[in-house]
Amino acid sequence: MSAVCVTFTVTACGGDGGEENDGKKAKAVGESAEPAAKALTAGELEKLVIAQGDVKGREVKKPGKGEAFEAGDLTVEKAACKPVAQVLSALPAGKPAASAQRLVVHKSEKAGKGIPPVDELADMTDQEVEDATLDSLDITKTQTSLWSYDADGAHQTLATLRKAAKKCAGGFRMTIDGEKQRVTEIAEEKMSVGEEAVAWTVGTKQDDTDADTKVVVFRKGTTLAGFSSFNIASMTRGEAYGQPTAVINAQAAKLANGT
Repeated sequence: MSAVCVTFTVTACGGDGGEENDGKKAKAVGESAEPAAKALTAGELEKLVIAQGDVKGREVKKPGKGEAFEAGDLTVEKAACKPVAQVLSALPAGKPAASAQRLVVHKSEKAGKGIPPVDELADMTDQEVEDATLDSLDITKTQTSLWSYDADGAHQTLATLRKAAKKCAGGFRMTIDGEKQRVTEIAEEKMSVGEEAVAWTVGTKQDDTDADTKVVVFRKGTTLAGFSSFNIASMTRGEAYGQPTAVINAQAAKLANGT
């Protein structure tokens, strides 16, 4: 524009106050533009992740050694399916700026009693012993994770998860912590929580053993909350079990309240 002004008259270039008006417009745009959303810090997530006492009848703790996987433990046959494999394994989806994780354990009344004493087992039939053993394993474990992202990273990551689940619904092969298994099905479920959510029952097969894992990921602002839940007794018996709604709702409440 300065070169054009030299060629023509000053009045033609600036007499209508164009440069001044443009400056005002630029300032107005700058003032109205909202800053990019920031990811929560690890410290902030630690305050928001579910804690002991938030859900009645559940034990909440940080996963101990052998109770959670590392990113390097996972390999997936199809790259497009990796996002699903990650949340199935309670690993962060995408590349969050910060994360926090808890293990939530819910024991049924029978599981709380444990395996009967040896003298009682001696008087049981083989079927009764098997049933008593499975009753002692009627424990639902839910890996609960918070992952925080900058800008619209949480929204984009959830969209990627949704797309991956549809593309890989027929199954894929994966290896977690050296154990090979095949995802046989990703069945979509309905879950109304947070600002948007995905929910599935993920069927897997390992050494001719079939199992189902309940998976939910929902978004609240720049944060995703992920849940991967299983019950050994239900899986062994081939029984259906529901999403850990009490845990999910408790975590949603903490994120909504910001405390």
